[in-house]
Amino acid sequence: MFKSNIGIMNALVRITAGLSFLSYGTARLIKRPWQQSSLLIIFLSAMKVAEGIVRYCPVTAVVKSPKVSNMLHDILPNQEDDKRLYQQLDDEEPPKM
Repeated sequence: MFKSNIGIMNALVRITAGLSFLSYGTARLIKRPWQQSSLLIIFLSAMKVAEGIVRYCPVTAVVKSPKVSNMLHDILPNQEDDKRLYQQLDDEEPPKM
């Protein structure tokens, strides 16, 4: 099936937060049944509980895929490049007044 891609602590946090928001969304739906946002909260919370139980997150799988990782590596600045840039800026002399 799926290989787990989140750790045990991450899974426990997802289950705990998911159940908390699930109870919040249910209480909110009972109090105001005409608001559709409560259903969205319940759906997203149930997804988090399910992700915690099976220890698989589809968003994490997409971000960790090689194709997306290479794309993010190209988009986001590299820390080594930043270190070189800051070193160059430190080496320059300040302008004289």
